[in-house]
Amino acid sequence: MPSAPASPSTARAINDRLALRLLQEQGPLTASRLKELTGLSRPTVADLVERLQGAGLVRVVGESGAERRGPNAKLYGIAADRAHLAALDVRLRGVTVTVTDLLGAPLAEASAPIGGDMDTGPAVERAAALLERTVRESGATRLHTVGVGAPGLIDPATGALRDSAGLPDWHRRLVTVLRERTAATVLVENETNVAAMAELREGAARDRDTFVLLWLGHGVGAAVVLDGAVRRGASGGAGEIGFLPVPGTGALPSAGDCSGGFHSLAGSAAVRALAARYGIEAAGSDTEGEPAGASAVRAALDGLAGHGPGPADSPGPGAADGPGPGAEDGRGPGAEAAGAFLDALAERVALGAAAVCAVLDPGCVVLGGELGHAGGAALAARVEQRLVPLSPLRTEVRASDLGGAAVLRGALLTARDAAQDALFGTPPAPHG
Repeated sequence: MPSAPASPSTARAINDRLALRLLQEQGPLTASRLKELTGLSRPTVADLVERLQGAGLVRVVGESGAERRGPNAKLYGIAADRAHLAALDVRLRGVTVTVTDLLGAPLAEASAPIGGDMDTGPAVERAAALLERTVRESGATRLHTVGVGAPGLIDPATGALRDSAGLPDWHRRLVTVLRERTAATVLVENETNVAAMAELREGAARDRDTFVLLWLGHGVGAAVVLDGAVRRGASGGAGEIGFLPVPGTGALPSAGDCSGGFHSLAGSAAVRALAARYGIEAAGSDTEGEPAGASAVRAALDGLAGHGPGPADSPGPGAADGPGPGAEDGRGPGAEAAGAFLDALAERVALGAAAVCAVLDPGCVVLGGELGHAGGAALAARVEQRLVPLSPLRTEVRASDLGGAAVLRGALLTARDAAQDALFGTPPAPHG
């Protein structure tokens, strides 16, 4: 039975939403250009522009360079200061905050370390105060939505961050406190999932609607994107591949400890130890700041580029007992050692990727996180090559475009989408 035509109010809502989306994606437009892009009549476009201006969502922002006469010469744009957004990237030892306008243009950003020895109360206060201070410094007057990207499981029923082994108590308490101290809507999402959304919308997977993001940082994780949507699983735990049993660890993970799982092969501490076997020293720490594994990967790539000693001075793959010649003189690894390390790392990453591909067949794997970003195309190509004999499923491997910044960007996209849905309105479905 054919559906009944949309009611006038439904048609107006659909037209308004279409116009707002065009203004968001293409910037200020004239009424005549809106008419061309939407296919609507001139009177209908005039009505919707007047309606959106009355709602405070659209305003005149200038004049078209090509047209200087008549009402159609006016350029209409979204009122970006109609609402303000905030996003938080919550890590084990710190938090980063950004505040933006409704379109996502940055107004202020700040970070604060939170030591592992800090009690829950002071840690939560430092993080919450950082958000409040950054909002004041940005000049924002109406904070509408806050997006939070954090490690751990998100309960799909309540949207709350669940208690997870190894994560500090202040993480879960922070979300509750933010909701108590701000009138804004606070949304929390797993850090790997928001990173995947950022790669989908703005990063390495812009041309894909199905892929898997392998997060390689202090720890490891995965995000599953199918048909343009993140799939979280029945309990929010889809992608917890740190617990994935893989060969080469000599043990099995348990429900409360991922040691013996894929984490023991590809987490930053494991990558740092692997690098040391090839005489590659890693800067940084595996408890705060950039993962040491990312430093090791960059050092290896420098060695391949010829910034280290020659192959004759470098340890070979058999140097398992410690650094060999060339690692102690400060010149970095040679090409032979660097290549051998990257090959060994690629073999490890390919084990986890092969298991994921056997179940999901995503067609594309993005290596994200600080290690994936540091490895770039060189590491991605090695992993893709090693996937070929492990899986009959053709899979492209790409490097992240956003790296560690993907979490903050994804949290902001989460906040922006929610705020725009609330302010722009979701068109009701026509009655059938």
